[in-house]
Parts: sequence; structure tokens; C-alpha cells
Amino acid sequence: MKKLKINLQKHLELSETDWQKFKERINMKAINAGTQLVNEGQIATHLYFIDIGLLRVYHLEDGKEVNTYFACDGQFISCYASFVAQTPSFEYLEAIEDSIVFAISYDNLSQLYSESSGFERIGRILAEKNYLCLIDRSYSMQTKTATGKYLDFIENHEKKIVQRVPQYQIASFLGIAPESLSRVRKQLLTS
Repeated sequence: MKKLKINLQKHLELSETDWQKFKERINMKAINAGTQLVNEGQIATHLYFIDIGLLRVYHLEDGKEVNTYFACDGQFISCYASFVAQTPSFEYLEAIEDSIVFAISYDNLSQLYSESSGFERIGRILAEKNYLCLIDRSYSMQTKTATGKYLDFIENHEKKIVQRVPQYQIASFLGIAPESLSRVRKQLLTS
């Protein structure tokens, strides 16, 4: 829980009262690798802070997984479109490895927003970060070569994600075939 408090304090001066209000509204969960926290068609009712672990968001396109987001220690994750709008998700949220997360429900987070401008500020900052992430990803997908996409990926993602996410999932995230990613990685190693 220490990582979560430090993360929140980066964005607001957190009084002990606000921290206690927040702690009362979150739940710690241990999640096994392969556990689906959100399935397609379900409403994402929780935002997760990853204390330890690795999670991904993906959807199915013609039966193939398309990975759209990875997060690890010290990061937030959800199926954001579903969570924000409280509508059925077109995505899945899954643990890639055994993880420990802190979960806060949409209703509890909404209550915190109404009680504290500081928590509302955190919500705005998370929304802005997600928007920037989406813009960067869109730009990269539309303008970069396979090598450029991979170099962006390793530069902009946590080392744990780069090293521990399976290569076929990274290839899917980058919009390239796994064989192409293997060639790119081999070329980078030999240059």
C-alpha cells in the first residue's frame, strides 16, 4: 500500500484524513496469472493499482488477440472506456503473471471525487495520461516502421513489461507479426 500512497502523493498533498477515506474504499486482491478481471460484455466496475504484477488489456478481432495496454508495478489499469462510461466493455483485462492489486470501485471513486478536489485532480491526471498514451500509440502505429515501433515500445514502457510480456503479445500490441518482431530484435542485437 506504500507504493499507492507515494503514487497519489505525487499528484496531491494527501492529508491523513483523505488517505484514511481512500483506504476505507479500496480492497487488496491477489490475482493468479491468467485471471480475467473484466471480460468482453461486462462493465468494468473497478480501477486497479498494481502493487506487484503484470496485467494487460486486449480485445478479440476475428478471433485473434489484439493487445492494447500493459501495466506493471506502480501503475493503474482498467478497461478505461468501459470504466469511465460504465458501459459494457469490448476489451478483456487479464493478469499476465501472479499479481497483487488494490481495487477501487467506480462508485467509491465517484464519491471520493465529490468529497475532495484532490482526488478529482488525480482522476483528471489519469484521464490526461491515458489520452496522451492513446495519441502516442496512434501516431506510432500510423507512422513508424516495425523497428521504430519496437524502439518506441522499449523506450516508453517499464523494463519489466519489455522483459516479461510474451513476445507474441508485444507483437500484437505493435501491430506486427511475431516473426517480424523476431527479425527486428535480431537485427537490433547484431547492429
